Amino acid sequence: MINLPESTPPEVRLPVVPETIVVHLGAPNQPAENVEIPFSDYIKNVASSEIYPTWPEEALRANIYAQISFALNRIYTEWYRSRGYDFDITSSIQFDQAFVKDRDVFENVSDIVDEIFNDYLRRPDQANPLFAQFCSGTTVTCDGLSQWGSVDLANQGLDALEILRTYYGDDLELVEDAPIENLTESYPGVPLELGDSNNDVYVIQQSLNRIRRNFPAIPRIPLEDGVFDPATQEAVRVFQQVFNMPVTGVVDKATWYRIKEIYTSVKKLADLYSEGIRLDEAELLYPGQLTVGDTGLPVTTIQYYLNAFAYFNPYIPAVPIDGIYSSDTAAAVEVFQRQYGLDPTGITDRETWYKMQEVYRGILSVVDTEFGDLKPAIYPGYLLSQGLENQDVENLQRYLTYISRYLPEIPLTEVTGYFGAKTEEAVRAFQELYGIPATGRVGALTWNTITFVYRRLLSEQNNTGES
Repeated sequence: MINLPESTPPEVRLPVVPETIVVHLGAPNQPAENVEIPFSDYIKNVASSEIYPTWPEEALRANIYAQISFALNRIYTEWYRSRGYDFDITSSIQFDQAFVKDRDVFENVSDIVDEIFNDYLRRPDQANPLFAQFCSGTTVTCDGLSQWGSVDLANQGLDALEILRTYYGDDLELVEDAPIENLTESYPGVPLELGDSNNDVYVIQQSLNRIRRNFPAIPRIPLEDGVFDPATQEAVRVFQQVFNMPVTGVVDKATWYRIKEIYTSVKKLADLYSEGIRLDEAELLYPGQLTVGDTGLPVTTIQYYLNAFAYFNPYIPAVPIDGIYSSDTAAAVEVFQRQYGLDPTGITDRETWYKMQEVYRGILSVVDTEFGDLKPAIYPGYLLSQGLENQDVENLQRYLTYISRYLPEIPLTEVTGYFGAKTEEAVRAFQELYGIPATGRVGALTWNTITFVYRRLLSEQNNTGES
């Protein structure tokens, strides 16, 4: 048995127990009512419909663990929602588990569920809940747990975990006290496209690289680094072509869930003997939320956004761009949250992060409209990397070309609007010179430093009469 919160770092995507679950009262394609109920009530209903309250307690516990894990597997893989359905699981025993709306539940079953409803089964070093297949063991047999067989084993003195290992293998683990959250869909809410840089891009890159093992026409993405570069765009385009989707190279909601569906299929996550998602595959590039004490480039990006907001909104205070999530940064985040109707925690959670991006894009559109060619050199709001071709790249090249006249460490790059190898070389040299991680890509910190140096040199030369 393991206790999840104490044994697993927060930067790993792991299952949580939902506060509620939506049950379709019929087969997937059958028109039927959807009911949303607390997850624990769903398990109580399933257990009372599938097993008998007179069974030995360890047999009851073994069956309930399997029922919990089965349901969490459906939710974790978004088995139905990735296929366009608006529910998490069905009441059909042909596809899922027995559920009878408004039925009475057994008192002893209810007590056990209240104790263990946020525990589930998994394989060692795997993140996904086990697809804990089970059957009666009399009228129907299967590779998983035998419900009546569990009674015999309990009567022989085996405890619940020993019973489960008899059917699922000695390597089975029981995760206890998984966190309980109000779940939202995994789709980030905005399309992913060239230039984006975040954990959601990282998830797509991992998924596409695994899918290509079964569908080799999809090109491999060399770097799984969360940067939506041209290689990622091409992999998305080919995926869309292979699966008869509009070929855009953009991961919209339909593409996101089609990728998730195929990924679940090739890894056989809804199979008792699945490939599984290894814990290292579930790691995130950055923590899910940023708070006081955190450091690094994600914090720098937040601080850059906050300073851009402060320029246009006097209520939001400017903060130092130092990559340290200080109390001042938290206070500025809290003001931003109040301004935009979010819970004012001072913590940058996923909702706050995407709201910042949305507001920043709004600022850019205003600047473009009102300032035109005279607009201030503010960060364009996305990562610039090799393969891009647009006005922002041209501006970047113009800044670097001017800087290279006075800093010989920066190689000369042509102003073409295309981000090629020479531009990447110039960016990398600039980053090395100013102590920025030398990735050759331009995020908020690099852009801010380049434009600061450009303006400083321009001012110095204007003051001396040089051009």
